Amino acid sequence: MTEAPPLLSLRLSVDYRNKTEVLRDVAIELRQGEILGLVGESGSGKSTLSLAILRLLHLKGGTARGDLFFKGQDLSAKTEAQMRLLSGREISIVLQSPLSSLNPALRLGSQLSEAWRAHATGTREECASVSLPNDSDFLRRRSSQLSVGQAQRVIIAMAILHRPSLLIADEPTSALDTITQSEILRLFAQLNRDLGMGILYISHDLLSVAALCHRIAILNAGQILECGPPAQIFGAPQHVYTQKLVAALPRGPFLDFHSDKLATPAPSDDRDGCAKRSDDSSIPDQIPSIVR
Repeated sequence: MTEAPPLLSLRLSVDYRNKTEVLRDVAIELRQGEILGLVGESGSGKSTLSLAILRLLHLKGGTARGDLFFKGQDLSAKTEAQMRLLSGREISIVLQSPLSSLNPALRLGSQLSEAWRAHATGTREECASVSLPNDSDFLRRRSSQLSVGQAQRVIIAMAILHRPSLLIADEPTSALDTITQSEILRLFAQLNRDLGMGILYISHDLLSVAALCHRIAILNAGQILECGPPAQIFGAPQHVYTQKLVAALPRGPFLDFHSDKLATPAPSDDRDGCAKRSDDSSIPDQIPSIVR
């Protein structure tokens, strides 16, 4: 039997007009149902990679060279019109500034309906059928009436309307308080578990990545330095840069690199040997509460 191709497979280099080699031969492979964490400091090229995957680099004056495949399809060979059909339906993105991502002039219900109709004709009732809340008071609000956490949940709801195979989460918790960060991480874990959604989770926060991801790639100065399961990255980092990152983390019982938390990941049949993290049984089972 022929093995299914990776959900996402790429090897890219990226240049901008005023800066070359922002990404240098960055290679990533993400399989269906996997959460891959991409960790790097500001300016390391994390957001550039998300733009490259969506073929939006030209908006920032950037160009990409190399290979870019999604479900075995060559994305670099697709036209802008073909990419528009994929973006939002098969590949979605959640950004780090939820309030600026929403239209302040439109009510939430209108924005959710527009996101639905971008790839399918339908009514608000059909929107509700894909697990959106049907709270009329909430849907009449505008973004100025939301907390940052509520706005991020709305953005996530819009991103998953069409059950995309790949969700790119670009620093989705950086603007949130600690409790809301935890809730959003649990939500991503639930989407991955319940929908089999592949997630590229981009962050500079090693602790959130450790809690969520099956594998972690360390990006620095436009290059992937190492990639592996959390137990390897936190318990036995290979690269000097990764060792310094891990050494800078606070120590405590919540981050015991030699306990079962990280050293004994759940079994997996992935051919690359990267184990899947066990699910958190405290994650709520119902997605409709996503924006409440």
